[in-house]
Amino acid sequence: MSPLKDAQLGAFTFFASALPHDVCGSNGLPLTPNSIKILGRFQILKTIVHPRLCQYVDISRGKHERLVVVAEHYEKSLEDLLRDRKPASPSKTMHLAFEVLQGLEYMHCHRMVHRALAPHNILLDGEGHVKLAKFGLYHITDHGADVDFPIGYPSYLAPEVIAKGILKPTDPTQHERPLPSGPKSDIWSLGVIMFELCVGRKLFQSLGINEKIKLILTLGCVDDIVTVLGEEHGCKDIIKDLPESILTLLRKCLTFHPSKRPTATDLLHDRVFSEISPLYVPYRKPASLFSSTLRCADLILPEDISLLCKEVDSDFLAERSIEEVYYLWCLAGGDLEKELISKGIIRSKPPICTLPNFLLEDGESFGQGRDRSFLLDDTTVNLSLCQLRNRLKDVPGEVFYPLLGEDQSNVPHSGSNNELSTSALPLIIRERDTEYQLNRIVLFDRLLKAYPYKKNLIWKEARVDIPPLLRGLTWAALLGVEGAIQEKYDSTDKDTPIPTDRQIEVDIPRCHQYDELLSSPEGHSKFRRVLKAWVVSHPNLVYWQGLDSLCAPFLYLNFNNEALAYACMSAFIPKYLYNFFLKDNSHVIQEYLTVFSQMIAFHDPELSNHLNEIGFIPDLYAIPWFLTMFTHVFPLHKIFHLWDTLLLGNASFPFCIGVAILQQLRVRLLANGFNECILLFSDLPEIDIERCVRESINLFCWTPKSATYRQHAQTPKQAGGDSNGMSRSPTTFTADFEDSSKTDLGREPIKLNDLKSEVSPRISAEDLIDLCELTVSSHLKASAKKSKSSKPKLLVVDIRNSEDFNRGHIPGSISIPFGSAFTTEGELVPCTASATLQSFKGKVVVIVGHVAKNTSEFAAHLVKLGYPRVCILDGGINKMKLTGLLTVPSPQI
Repeated sequence: MSPLKDAQLGAFTFFASALPHDVCGSNGLPLTPNSIKILGRFQILKTIVHPRLCQYVDISRGKHERLVVVAEHYEKSLEDLLRDRKPASPSKTMHLAFEVLQGLEYMHCHRMVHRALAPHNILLDGEGHVKLAKFGLYHITDHGADVDFPIGYPSYLAPEVIAKGILKPTDPTQHERPLPSGPKSDIWSLGVIMFELCVGRKLFQSLGINEKIKLILTLGCVDDIVTVLGEEHGCKDIIKDLPESILTLLRKCLTFHPSKRPTATDLLHDRVFSEISPLYVPYRKPASLFSSTLRCADLILPEDISLLCKEVDSDFLAERSIEEVYYLWCLAGGDLEKELISKGIIRSKPPICTLPNFLLEDGESFGQGRDRSFLLDDTTVNLSLCQLRNRLKDVPGEVFYPLLGEDQSNVPHSGSNNELSTSALPLIIRERDTEYQLNRIVLFDRLLKAYPYKKNLIWKEARVDIPPLLRGLTWAALLGVEGAIQEKYDSTDKDTPIPTDRQIEVDIPRCHQYDELLSSPEGHSKFRRVLKAWVVSHPNLVYWQGLDSLCAPFLYLNFNNEALAYACMSAFIPKYLYNFFLKDNSHVIQEYLTVFSQMIAFHDPELSNHLNEIGFIPDLYAIPWFLTMFTHVFPLHKIFHLWDTLLLGNASFPFCIGVAILQQLRVRLLANGFNECILLFSDLPEIDIERCVRESINLFCWTPKSATYRQHAQTPKQAGGDSNGMSRSPTTFTADFEDSSKTDLGREPIKLNDLKSEVSPRISAEDLIDLCELTVSSHLKASAKKSKSSKPKLLVVDIRNSEDFNRGHIPGSISIPFGSAFTTEGELVPCTASATLQSFKGKVVVIVGHVAKNTSEFAAHLVKLGYPRVCILDGGINKMKLTGLLTVPSPQI
């Protein structure tokens, strides 16, 4: 994105063609509205950045197929030069022609034709350089097929455009339409504009439209078009006095037959520009983020900050990208339709005046005259930045150049008192606060440009929040995406038919189709390519329904960068859904659901007991949750906030999200039976996603990391964990991944049937040592690292008989022998130890024994009694004997 500098934000509006009400496509579904098609095609325009082209920023869809386009804009244009009715100097004309050709060449390389090239669409920036405007209108309207007005101006249309043929569609529901124009039609338009500049007047002004068209078509019968045009407009003498170089260029541009007319590239390398071309540096597209060619942006030293703030003009906003400025303009209260209404571009009629005289039952109407407001008014309205500048007037210049040191404390969220107070507000308010978002965007922009060297700082700041404008790139950084991602994506075969094509075609039209972008034909095509690329590049895995939902957030955020969407998806699935897409994934799914069931019992025993009693098991509702990481359950705007936190956690965090969702519904679940619960989940009630995130973090911090151990999960070393993630401290939310080193104190895999028979989760001896903060022997320190953060209180309950307990037990544990622990009614037998256990209710309780069946039953009894956070020591007391940490009671004197 280019900086704003002296540019303005401009907006213009038009209507897409309305579709008949009774027409469906060949698949039986209603046809996609033309405005949605245009919205999808528009997105690629945001990636076309060149010094000679106005940057496209945004498009919004309103009522009745209205579309509003926002783009870079300048007040001055070639129209102003022609208004003076004075010929431009030959030198100026040649420079302007060269710069227009530079923009046309870049546009044509991207397979786009301007078709609406005219003096008022050739803007001039503050330095007098050319900026082509509205160059994307012909592309986004599918060569004019999706609008009711022609693209282009008769005086500047090439002969072949006027005499164009007709394209007959294969789909009978589609209408015939003109053949698309080629790039050489723009060269003719440039020739006419140059001619006008040379003679200081507009051509064909005294002629009606029919006469204009007739004259242009008859130019094919003359030998010298330039001379004939001069004679027709009474400026033959001016033409004769022009330098030979300009006459040569005019004749080449105004060549009647397009086959003989040169391309923009041909003209740029023509000898007529031999004196001008050395004055221009060839444009080179900057390297994109996450590419192997860009490793780190230049960092600004602290001592340079004050110098920069002095040297740069006080309008720091002008140094930010146009996209950022428009985003902040919207946050500051900008309203596109309001701006267009205030300038008289949008006019409303009383509803009674829009009614037809006669209406058939199929929706066809008669008697209403054509509303001229539905034709193109290409007036561009300037969007005033005054309100935005007033909002940001007190923001210090240093904010635009933040320090990136590892230990710097002057980051935006911890800077001024105002920023501190803002950072404490709910996320939805922070995301709408103009000053706060400016701080966050500037900081993340610099951090991402320094990726991967500032990866740790990105993780640190992402724990505060992620600015929506940079969410796609930030997610890619959190997932560790880097390298030649574009080359890998391009080398993947996305065209050859594969067996899953049929299922992909069925799934895409149903995936988040409430979203205008993803429901567009362009969105469907991108969906198809990214999904096929993933399937083809993972031959050991298969396409399961739900993969399209997983793809949706990444595609939405990286709509114009399919390679990055594919790379993010390819990094996300191994981390959170390892082996979920095997051809036979039943063992993986079953283990996952069993661990989830244990997590419910661990955090909410009352709810777990009720759901088990009515037979409402996770298999009935949770498979779509985890197979799609909740993208099948929530709309995209909720997924963004949920995944902002999910990506900071490891593969066990989704369990906590699932439990948090159930806890929001626990009142209704506890009050209902099986049938009511089924109905409840068939149409899931509104979930407070902010509350869900907060509770998920709290649940995660209270869950021992080995409690969510899965035999079929990816090992942490493969997952690429470095030092980022979430700690298990209930008061902090910091970096921590599971230790990838295998020790004798870790969890041991058990059979799925044995896992299903246990209500409570197991934890490893290593976790127990860590949670109890026991002193470990030197040979175990490497495998049982102590965390400096505070640990939740924990009670160890030893269920062996008293003799075994007295021979050696874990320090601080209590003895409640299994054989005499419970009454016949299932209650705990009153004693000192059971009173101690009661006092620890709500804290983590670890059951230790030497018979696995007994420990499992004891834990299940406690869950029945409503004890939360009950778990079992994996391997029993025998694991702890290896540590040398067991103690014996001191003899009483």
